[in-house]
Amino acid sequence: MTSTPEGASGGATHVVFNQAPPLAPYDASDDRALLEGLRREGAGWAEEGVRRLGRRAGSEEAQEWGELANRHEPVLRTHDRYGNRVDEVDFHPSWHHLMRVAVAEGLAGAPWADDRPGAHVARTAGGLVWGHTEAGHGCPTSMTYAAVPALRRQPDLAKVYEPLLTSREYDPELGVPTRKRGLLAGMGMTEKQGGSDVRTNTTTATPTAEPGVYTLRGHKWFTSAPMCDVFLVLAQAPDGLSCFLVPRVLPDGSRNTFRIQRLKDKLGNRSNASSEPEFDGTVAWLVGPEGQGVKTIIEMVNCTRLDCVMASATLMRKTLVEAGHHVRHRSAFGARLVDQPLMRNVLADLALESEAATTLTLRLAGAADRAVRGDTGEAAFRRIATAVGKYWVTKRGPAFTAEALECLGGNGYVEDSGMPRHYREAPLLSIWEGSGNVNALDVLRAVGREPGTAEALFAELALAQGADARLDAAVNRLKGRLTEGSPSSARRLVELMALTLQASLLVRHAPPAVADAFCATRLGGDWGYAFGTLPDGADLDAILGRALPVSDPAGAPALGPSDATRPVDAAQPV
Repeated sequence: MTSTPEGASGGATHVVFNQAPPLAPYDASDDRALLEGLRREGAGWAEEGVRRLGRRAGSEEAQEWGELANRHEPVLRTHDRYGNRVDEVDFHPSWHHLMRVAVAEGLAGAPWADDRPGAHVARTAGGLVWGHTEAGHGCPTSMTYAAVPALRRQPDLAKVYEPLLTSREYDPELGVPTRKRGLLAGMGMTEKQGGSDVRTNTTTATPTAEPGVYTLRGHKWFTSAPMCDVFLVLAQAPDGLSCFLVPRVLPDGSRNTFRIQRLKDKLGNRSNASSEPEFDGTVAWLVGPEGQGVKTIIEMVNCTRLDCVMASATLMRKTLVEAGHHVRHRSAFGARLVDQPLMRNVLADLALESEAATTLTLRLAGAADRAVRGDTGEAAFRRIATAVGKYWVTKRGPAFTAEALECLGGNGYVEDSGMPRHYREAPLLSIWEGSGNVNALDVLRAVGREPGTAEALFAELALAQGADARLDAAVNRLKGRLTEGSPSSARRLVELMALTLQASLLVRHAPPAVADAFCATRLGGDWGYAFGTLPDGADLDAILGRALPVSDPAGAPALGPSDATRPVDAAQPV
């Protein structure tokens, strides 16, 4: 930076100073909460790979891929030049670069072919760092990951497709699935008249003379990543709503009927194509028994809900790092922004929220990993805690990203900063895989209909019993509310579940400064209605020293205790 006054250099009208340099290259895995959680949840063996991927995610090249994939949005081609229906979507090369790395690094279906304990945790940690590039391409990798357990409900199909869904090779060309090096999977559940109420679906499935083969007719409303190779689709069969496997290309090499009516013009997630496909005589294979479509595809939903939590935690961490970088280089009123007491309070409050989200994400991934390996207690915990986490962490995302954007001031409000893209992305994760109300009511459903789920949650909370009086009091309040829970108060109940669960994890695993500040604010009531309202007794230096990288890639001084001693002039804007 330079402080040369305007006009002092060859007649130039101005010089640029007091601006933060580019963040990249940086290390997206430089996150203590993430690395500690990775080890704690049984995937310490993956740390070297996660660190390598984190450095690549923060590289100038990968950051540019993310920017370009969103600037040059996917384009739908319904017909070729001769008038033939093709229904293809063209992507910028940067999208394919991002996808190729993600699949090769095991962020799609690969964990299902990995027998090592912690394989699913390692994938989640990889997503937490590679997601620093951009969020849209996480959709097809997430659905591919989630399709495998649902497809296993039909062993003959799983035998054919699972080895390709778990491949680490990205093969974007449309072709006969069994002749490709690797596959991607999508899903088609919602329709325009029902949305989350999939039981009102009107798409029909008619049996053919070949056992297990049907033809579909109908129109889906929100099917993302239409260039995937296969889709799990819900449709009404003779015995009720059922799940089907729909390939884009049939075994004989002909195109299956998959007419893409249009791409959605979305608020965010612009790099990822989301579409309205029409089925008309579309060939499909039954997955699971007729009439059990929701029960079959719910395996997929459980996985994608975890990925929504992961993506929200990633977005929080990414925007916190961006904000921390900016305030370390920007000065105002005689001191760096990071040394201004109120800015430190804002950053520390964001850091608490980010660490709580990351820690919960990895705990959920650990439960998923152990549930897959037959741990019934962890399966019960996963069932309720994933819905709780999906509701709460994704709800916190928009407010978090808005506050992180504001740390950059006007600089954060322009597209070049990247922060508007993150801000537009944030609401999506609360909507996909069941909106807030759907997830809150799902928690009530789990408590009321699935024995062992509430007990599993309280068993987890009991591991921190006696460590913090505010947490103990909140758990007692939760027990009382659980017996009085009604649909209209479901959000209040699930919010308390989420906060006690996050607090219990921080009390057990985070430094005292982090756990104490979280319990004092989120459970003890010593907090305002906006970020940056931590109480005076909170150890801001300890919280920030843990949350932000020790060294700055652009050469800013190490983050240490505030050295700002000059009071802010009340007449000056802050």
